Order: sequence, then structure tokens, then C-alpha cells
Amino acid sequence: MSSRPRSSYVGRFAPSPTGPLHAGSLVAALASWLDARAHGGLWLVRIEDVDTPRCVSGAADEILRQLERLGLHADAPPLRQSERSAHYQAALDRLLLAGLAYPCACTRQQIAAANAARGLRPSRHAELVYPGTCRPENGGLHERRARAWRLRVPAAAPVEWHDRRLGAQSQAVDRAVGDFVLRRADGLWAYQLAVVVDDAAQNVTDVVRGEDLADNTARQMLLQRALGLPTPRYLHTPLVRAADGEKLSKQHGAPPLDLSDPVVTLAAAGTALGLPTLPGDGSVRAWLERAIPAWQVAHLAPD
Repeated sequence: MSSRPRSSYVGRFAPSPTGPLHAGSLVAALASWLDARAHGGLWLVRIEDVDTPRCVSGAADEILRQLERLGLHADAPPLRQSERSAHYQAALDRLLLAGLAYPCACTRQQIAAANAARGLRPSRHAELVYPGTCRPENGGLHERRARAWRLRVPAAAPVEWHDRRLGAQSQAVDRAVGDFVLRRADGLWAYQLAVVVDDAAQNVTDVVRGEDLADNTARQMLLQRALGLPTPRYLHTPLVRAADGEKLSKQHGAPPLDLSDPVVTLAAAGTALGLPTLPGDGSVRAWLERAIPAWQVAHLAPD
């Protein structure tokens, strides 16, 4: 299980420490671990604690303990985003110097009002499309105080990519999102910038994560291009849903993983990933050893 990597593959699992792992987050963790092991590569863990108000004290250490209990051992100590502010600032400075980012003074209410004036109404769970109010060519801040910093999204052809599970994907970021935030009004770094900088810093070649994050991919690809960084391959895993059809999440009241029988817990995650029932001797190690070739059959066919 800890054999020497045979390839340049680097994968990662990047939980936010807003609570312990639950059934939905384990599906993403297991998929990313299996993909790394099936490729003979490295598997890393990154604690995405950049959104400090949402982080729960002790949750990061609890997540690491849960992973260990399930036999999902990382190949290096975890990287913590809360310790990497200087790297995110350096990336923002590069974008500002190149004219690819700019300060913004708009509040959410002002953005919503501007969209309403254009006849745009956000759909449920959709983001507010930024109308470019503070772009330099539109007059910039108009003597207002900068609250956030945004990426200048080009009005170009849609960003297209291939997802290893979902197939061909496309998003016109300028119309779906607009100029998106890199540093928030509260001074915290936005997820999009942090994840792009950290994936490059950790030499991540393959991102395996939940399907709910698929619509972030186009924005991250634009940032990768703007910063001259490589684009990983992507595989977005199925979501585990609650009884009402909503994604199972900590915010939705998902209970922590039951680790009284880790093999049963792993098997449930494997079922969610479409793996067959796997025989074993009841040990975590035996189950994982059988899961790796099952994952190879399901996901390592030519794209």
C-alpha cells in the first residue's frame, strides 16, 4: 500500500475543516486515493482552511485521524492553506501587474441591483454574475474603497475540457460568472485562487473531487492560463445525496462517519463509486488492495 510511486502522477484530497468527514466527503477521498494508487502515483492531503470563519477547531486533526483509520495514508505531511497567504498574494500581484486583475468596490446588493436592472435574475444556487462595474475601462472604483479583487474574464469562446467521468464539458465564464473574486471583501483569499496556486505548488497532475465542484473547473483553468500554470486532468465523482435529494454535506446535517467497522464504511463509499462488492478477510488493507484493480477496470480505460 505504500509502495514506491512508479509514475509522475500526483493526486490530492483537499477537505475543508468545517467538521469531520461524512459519507459524501469519504467518496471523494476514496476516489482520489484509489486513482493515485491505481496510477502508481503520489497521494497528498491538503487542508483547505483558508475560509477561517467556517473552520471548526480540531476538525482538521479529526479528518486526518479518520483517514488514517480508513487506511488512506498520504505520501507527505498535509499542506495547510492558512499558512500560505504570501503565495496567494504573490499570485495576485502578478495578475495585477499584468492587468489581468483589478480592485472592486461593489457589494452583493449592488451587484444584484445591477443585474436586476439588466433583467437578470439568479437561479437557485447560482452565483451573481458580475457586470464589470469596477473594471478600469468602466471608470474603476469611482473614488470608492476597494473591497475585493477580481480576475478580468475575457469575453472569448467558452472554456472547454474533458472530464474523465462526465465527458466533454464547456462553460462561458464571462456569461455564467463574470469577473470572479480572487480576494474577498473580508480580506480572505477566494477558493479559486488558493486551489490553483496550491495545485501547481504541489505538482498535482490529476484532480479527483466531487461533482458539485465541476462548475469551478472553467474558472480555475482561466486562472491557470493567466498565471502560466499547468492544467491537471479532472475527474468529478458522483454525489451522495440526502433523503430530500440535496447533496449530503456538513451544512445539511450529515453525520460524521461511523468508524466502528471501517471496512463497512469503505464498502459503502465504494458502492457509491460504482465498485463491485469486494471480498476480503475483513481488514481495511485487504479491502483496499482489492479496490485498486476494480478502480483500474472502471476508470483507467483510455479517455
